[in-house]
Amino acid sequence: MRAHRVLSRRSLTMSAAAALAVVTPLVACSTAGASTTAGAAAPTSASTAAASTSAASTSAASTGVTLPPVHAGFDYQIGGAYKPPAGVKVVSRDHSASPAAGLYNICYVNAFQAQEGAEGDWDSDLLLRDANGKVVYDDGWDEAVLDIRTAAKRKRIAAKVDGWIDSCASKGFQAVEPDNFDTFTRFPKLLTSNEAEAFIKLLSDHAHAKGLAIAQKNTSELAGDHASNGLDFAVAEECGRYDECGVYTSAYGDHVIAIEYTASGLKKTCSGYGDRISVVRRDVDVSPIGSDGYLRQTC
Repeated sequence: MRAHRVLSRRSLTMSAAAALAVVTPLVACSTAGASTTAGAAAPTSASTAAASTSAASTSAASTGVTLPPVHAGFDYQIGGAYKPPAGVKVVSRDHSASPAAGLYNICYVNAFQAQEGAEGDWDSDLLLRDANGKVVYDDGWDEAVLDIRTAAKRKRIAAKVDGWIDSCASKGFQAVEPDNFDTFTRFPKLLTSNEAEAFIKLLSDHAHAKGLAIAQKNTSELAGDHASNGLDFAVAEECGRYDECGVYTSAYGDHVIAIEYTASGLKKTCSGYGDRISVVRRDVDVSPIGSDGYLRQTC
């Protein structure tokens, strides 16, 4: 469960990428109005989107899972559950919460990092360490990073996450949202995309075995691998702000849920994709309704 966030995780990821681009000039950068490998993408054509949507639905059918309805009212409640506003058909909640009755429910799990203060819940050797033997933290959230660098450790970490997935299934959730797939982008000297994909495959196999669909959370650079990774739909933070929505729709068609945290990001996403995908703006702390700072807007 997220709390006391100053920046969205996607903002910090992009900031880290920008820093790498400064020290490595040969890395491609995106500029306004350009289509580049950095993720900027024009809206996909109707035919391409329809083909991707159909492919995602066919893939889900083959695994026996049900995808979230496309272009549906969505609420992001990972900071605390509350009665969904009128018009909401899909909701994402932390795995410790219960699903919302009568809606499509996505179960949030922090799969690649330990929750803040929860390092003690993990075997010490499963926490990623730097060259000096110190535990590596994602400073934006003070979360210890999990060590997915070997097959043996991935299997042990997955066993714990699988327990949360089992709980999601038994409670009646229809899908799971494993967060921090993109941790490797923030620690490129320690983790690789291949390790992240090897780990997510363990989770997708288990989720499907439990009858749950599984989301790709952020990580637009790996959207093209969604089929081999066993991922069914996308939950994308700030894809409008960072010109990435087209990357996700190219891979998943309209099976994309976009979460923005700024007014400009919401406006951009609604303008380009609001008639096709689920879009919501939330406050950065994803606060429960009635809390100071609570904000929820749609197209």
